[in-house]
Parts: sequence; C-alpha cells; structure tokens
Amino acid sequence: MTSRHDWTTTPISTDILRGALDLERTGRGMLPHRLPARARRQIPDGQLAMAESQPSGVRLAFRTRATAVELDVVATKRVYPGAPPRPDGVYELLVDGRPAARASAPDGDTLTIDLASMTSRTRPGPVETLRFTGLPDNEKDVEIWLPHDETTHLVALRTDAPLRSPRPSGRPVWLHHGSSISQGSNATAPTGTWPVLAASLGGAELINLGFSGSALLDPFTARAMRDTPADLISVKIGINLVNADLMRLRAFGPAVHGFLDTIREGHPTAPLLVVSPVCCPIHETTPGPCAPDYSATGEGRLRFVAMGDPAESAAGKLTLTVIRDELARIVADRAATDPHLHYLDGLDLYGESDHAELPLPDDLHPGPAAHRRIADRFAHRAFGHDGPFRPKNR
Repeated sequence: MTSRHDWTTTPISTDILRGALDLERTGRGMLPHRLPARARRQIPDGQLAMAESQPSGVRLAFRTRATAVELDVVATKRVYPGAPPRPDGVYELLVDGRPAARASAPDGDTLTIDLASMTSRTRPGPVETLRFTGLPDNEKDVEIWLPHDETTHLVALRTDAPLRSPRPSGRPVWLHHGSSISQGSNATAPTGTWPVLAASLGGAELINLGFSGSALLDPFTARAMRDTPADLISVKIGINLVNADLMRLRAFGPAVHGFLDTIREGHPTAPLLVVSPVCCPIHETTPGPCAPDYSATGEGRLRFVAMGDPAESAAGKLTLTVIRDELARIVADRAATDPHLHYLDGLDLYGESDHAELPLPDDLHPGPAAHRRIADRFAHRAFGHDGPFRPKNR
C-alpha cells in the first residue's frame, strides 16, 4: 500500500462521472442524481426521490497509472421492519472494461422505512473507505460502478498516481427509462442489471432512468429525457402502472401519447423503442394494487401479491395484458407518421416459458440469471442486424 503522503486527491465532478444527470453538493459529500433538479422539485413521493438518488448505471470513469484507489463514501442502508435484511450495495471496479475488484460499505446512514404506515426515519452513520489495490502499473481506463440500489454520497477519491478524464468512447448514448426491473431489482451487482449488460453487448453508453416503483409516465421524467442528449432511447412501460393501480385505461392512452410527444420534442428522429412489460403472472390478468406478502419472511424472503379482482378490468382497471395490447396499438398508429418509433413486446424478453424455468424470486422481479437473459434478448432485438438500435454502418 502506498504511504498516505503519496496519494493524489481528485475532486468529484461531472468530468469523471458517467450516467448521472446531476451532481449535488450536500453536507455528506457529492450526491449523484438520475433526475435533474427541476424534475426533483416536482417529485410527489419519497419512493421516487429515493429511487432516483440510487445510482443505477452511474460510474466514476478516469484514466490513470495508479495501482491503488481509495473512495470515501457514505452509503444509505435501508431497513424494512418485518422484512429480511438487505445485502450491502456493491461497488465494482473495472480495468479497461474488465471486472477487477468489488467492495462494499458495511456501515453508513440508516433509512428505516415502515411499509405499513409509509413513514421513514434516518440515522446518520460514518464515512467508509473502499480500497482497491494491485491494479496494473500502466496507463488504463478505470471505472467504479456505484451500487444500483443504494444511495451513495461520494466524499473523496484518492489514487497513488494522477488521473484524468477518460477519452471519448465514440459509442452511442442509450437513454433508457423503466421500472425497478430496469433499475436492477434482484440483480446482485451494478454491472449485472439487464440494461448495463445489454449496453455492454450493444456497444452503447448507458444512461439508466429505471426508477423502482416509479415508471408512471410522469411528465417531469419525459421532460428530463427530452433535455438529455442521446442517440438511442427506450421506454419500458406498464408494471408500475398496474401494481400502483395508478390510472384507468381511459387515462393510459393519452398519458402514453403525451410522454412520447414530450420526448420527441427534443429527439425528433432518434430511434425510440417502446417496450411493454415482461411476464409477471400475478398481474397478467389481475389488476393492482400490489402489496408485500410477509408470510414468507420466516424463510428469509419477501414476496408480493396482487390485490385486485380480474373482473375489474372490464371497468378499465389495467392489467399487463391490457397494457401490451394498448401499447402495440398506440405505437402502430404513431409509426404511420414516425418511422423511427418501434415496439418490442416484453414477452419476447421474458415470457411464460422463461418464468417456468427462471421464476421471479419474489413474484415481481427477475433474478440474476433472468436479468442476463433479458439483456441477451434485448441486445439481439434492439442492437442486432435488424434492430432499431443497430449501428448505422450496417
């Protein structure tokens, strides 16, 4: 280990941060955000405020000859009374695009969330130092991927050799919006979420706006996407609208049109891919809301259950089947005047046969193997030879 006086401290700035739309200075350090300040001022609930501050797809990126790196962080540990303890978030270090090391912050701020009363409280905790040593002694690209499901304040970055901003990758920027599945729920590491895996397979630079419980066609999210430079865009719509029981069919169609209209204001000709929900048997024909089922907590796991009545879909309550049919119709209608708009059925990414083989561990979110399968299929259908995201020189 290099002695302390040999460390070079580099300020945390947007020059070395990728995948975030904003970087906020707080009393605990620099906090990456996946929504800009203007959008955050319009967030109506704590769920989205928490999700957008969890840095899914966000990474520090730099070039250096350093053989040792230290990152001081304040991680936010979530506690749900009555539910199994959550694992620590994972920080992954990549060298020239290849995994080289992992670390976790075992302590930090503690956020206790009571799902029954929907109240929360925070207990401040310590700064933790993550150490990565034994890196190759040559000029290299280094990335530190932040936890996809754990809010992280970045306090200080130290290296035993100077660093500089990374070279432009030349890869297209892929801007994606979706639910907790897109954020990475049940993935075990930040580079194991399906969007990160798909971006790697497709050769794209990912900006991941997957928000747990919050893919709800919010206008401020559409405006953030409109204003974010991007070459490729996708929106995965459906599961949160069902499990939040947020709207009825009458409101759904116009809300989708409005969301897409807003994106098109900033990206009139970019390939825009609308993705419908993957298979989720509890909500295929049963409306929401969705609620935690604590009966399995004795086995160390949490499951979810649909609380609606299938008969209610006749009155306009949304199910995944209804949403897929409506999204396919909307995209087909709009594509008549928008040749860059495309549709992908989520069942082509993860369908009934996939659920039989790789069932959803909590009945709502895919496990690590299913994340990889979804990524493989998305990369093939979106970035492949006939896909809407295929390189222009093909």
